[in-house]
Amino acid sequence: MWHIAKVIDLNRQITLDIERAFQEDMADRGDLTAALIPVEKHAHARVMTREDGVLAGTAWFEACFKSLDPNSRIFWLAEDGEPVTAGQTLCEVEGNARALLSAERPALNFLQTLSGVASETRNYVSAVAGTHARIYDTRKTIPGLRAALKYAVYCGGGENQRMGLFDGILIKENHIAAAGGIRPALEQAHTLAPAEVSVQIEVEDMAQLDEALDAGARLILLDNFNLETMREAVLFNEGRAQLEASGGITLDNVRSVAETGVDRISIGSLTKNVRAMDLSMRFVD
Repeated sequence: MWHIAKVIDLNRQITLDIERAFQEDMADRGDLTAALIPVEKHAHARVMTREDGVLAGTAWFEACFKSLDPNSRIFWLAEDGEPVTAGQTLCEVEGNARALLSAERPALNFLQTLSGVASETRNYVSAVAGTHARIYDTRKTIPGLRAALKYAVYCGGGENQRMGLFDGILIKENHIAAAGGIRPALEQAHTLAPAEVSVQIEVEDMAQLDEALDAGARLILLDNFNLETMREAVLFNEGRAQLEASGGITLDNVRSVAETGVDRISIGSLTKNVRAMDLSMRFVD
């Protein structure tokens, strides 16, 4: 099971996402162009990808069509998380022609965006293959689409961190300053956190790492450490805490970061620098 679904109602989130998408596209007037089509006309369409990647977002895609035509049918030829290749047919859609035309753009927007995130995530996961480092997302997401984007990371083989401020504690430099230091911040966090909530603290140098370990930290974020200092941190840590690298990580250097021995690598660009997959939908006879 996708573990984020334990903290949110995914079906409700998909419904909310679809409602927002149609509201911004049709407002209170509906689809003025689709009104040119006879109301009873039936249509059949095919969705293809123009590039290689990883498929994600089929539930959002389907919900767009089902919300306008509950009798519409989608026949998938690939599943979320599967690699797809340029020129491949992803699915075929049948239903009321007006509904298919009105749902086309919102449905493709979700599918192409989430597939783009899954594809980029898979690139990072492949880049660190053979190391024990795992690729993680962050809260740096497009407003309103966090659940969808984190689901796409999961489809690409990445790991999800906290869904929001409500289900995880990350103590950053401003929290440390406001709480009076690393130790008091950690002590307060461990007092407040329910058993299922993770507590992570960010450190900016080796002195802070030493202080965090001494205060009992078990999950530590190494903020913008260079490769040499990461290796030093891993040796100094001696497995006492999980170490996560973050900041300035790209496909060009992620392998080198993983080879320092860190356990986790978090990458904000997965869900904030999104490049959609190139998809198309065409009516067929």
